[in-house]
Amino acid sequence: MFTRYASQPGESRGRLFDETGSAHRSAFQRDRDRIIHCTAFRRLKHKTQVFVEHEGDHFRTRLTHSIEVAQVARTISGVLGLNSELTEAIALAHDLGHTPFGHTGEEALNDCMTPYGGFDHNAQAIRIVTELEHNYAEFDGLNLTWETLEGIAKHNGPVVGDLPYALAEYNARHDLELGTYASAEAQVAALADDIAYNNHDLDDGLRAGLFEVDDLRDLPIVSDCFNEVDRKYPGIDKGRQRHEALRRVFGVMVEDVLTESKKRLAKAAPKTAQDIRDMSAPVVQFSDALFADLQQIRAFLFSHMYRHETVKKMRVETAQVVRDLFAAYMEKPDLLPVEWHQLNMADQALARSISDYIAGMTDRYALQEHKKLYG
Repeated sequence: MFTRYASQPGESRGRLFDETGSAHRSAFQRDRDRIIHCTAFRRLKHKTQVFVEHEGDHFRTRLTHSIEVAQVARTISGVLGLNSELTEAIALAHDLGHTPFGHTGEEALNDCMTPYGGFDHNAQAIRIVTELEHNYAEFDGLNLTWETLEGIAKHNGPVVGDLPYALAEYNARHDLELGTYASAEAQVAALADDIAYNNHDLDDGLRAGLFEVDDLRDLPIVSDCFNEVDRKYPGIDKGRQRHEALRRVFGVMVEDVLTESKKRLAKAAPKTAQDIRDMSAPVVQFSDALFADLQQIRAFLFSHMYRHETVKKMRVETAQVVRDLFAAYMEKPDLLPVEWHQLNMADQALARSISDYIAGMTDRYALQEHKKLYG
């Protein structure tokens, strides 16, 4: 049962291009389904979360990460009485704009694009779902509802200042009210992202041998969960120990979000979804105590995983792949597939087309193209 401040599909602000509604699915269900069936979503299976796609079969990719985020988001949304269909659509789409090689690829592409307006993966997600997907006869993109687009654009909070060009161009056509907070459903998707990656990066780091369980003994939340498992299941094998402990970490984070968000919602007493947008702070949030604990966990992951020598070496190599591809295509546009360039394109238009092309690559395809061009 939805609360009165949940996003109601029957009250949606609609789509940029009018469509006949479905007899069997709500507007937000249709958004979710279109995201799942789009090409960009399928490509996430071979895009880096932390480890490059070829480094192991069991590490998270952008696709498995997005699915985990959606699962957490649906749970939280359901307990809070929000619209789980909208929450899931936003969660599944939130990483569509990521480049190959994760944040390393994004940083390299942003450097290449600095003279042409830069690159931002959140803005690129909007570009994908509003322009770059070419599956429908009557429009480019997926023609998602205003609420889903709003959630993709600003699930991390208001977007102010100089807008990335990909976001600015669309917002000029279809105002997403970027200066306000997004719906409660979008806020849930953002917190679910934090919960998922903090938990699964600990799992992947242990699996990869970048650190050991003993290295986690001083971390808040994590140490208590491992100690509880050790007491309850002495002598358990490492794989089961890791899973049992980290699912408890997961539970602690979810319970904290639920407790804190219920408290904030009760205090704010919103009557409509718009009331949530008009507030001066998010209503879906971690408690201050748990957020401080998460800062320690993130600092640990940063020093022991994201900046581990093995990961840093791959970051250097993959960043160079992106820079090399961009330079090659700018110098010889005819290296691009014919649908990605036109004769005598201005540098600005060409750079943006190249950016779209590279951002859409999987890790595998980027490496193959680099090998083909550079040996």
